[in-house]
Amino acid sequence: MLFDPLLHQGIRSKLVSLLISNEEMPFKALKETLGVTDGNLSSHLTKLEKESYIVIEKTFEGKRPKTVVKITPTGREAFESYIEALKHFIEEN
Repeated sequence: MLFDPLLHQGIRSKLVSLLISNEEMPFKALKETLGVTDGNLSSHLTKLEKESYIVIEKTFEGKRPKTVVKITPTGREAFESYIEALKHFIEEN
């Protein structure tokens, strides 16, 4: 089994793990939980969104913009496969 190179990166695997547990999270909560900058988080989100692992929804609460990130079925499946690959690697070594 091969590791998904997109998920085999610390921030992205933590990010997807958070979304698996919560279904969706606001950008601000992800940023604070992961301890990253706006730009760093945006970069990781863009890579995950290009592969359809997540969707990003931008809305307004009153006059304030709100960005919410959601896991997709593709992202959930990719993460589950990634975890299985990790388990397989651990068992083999």
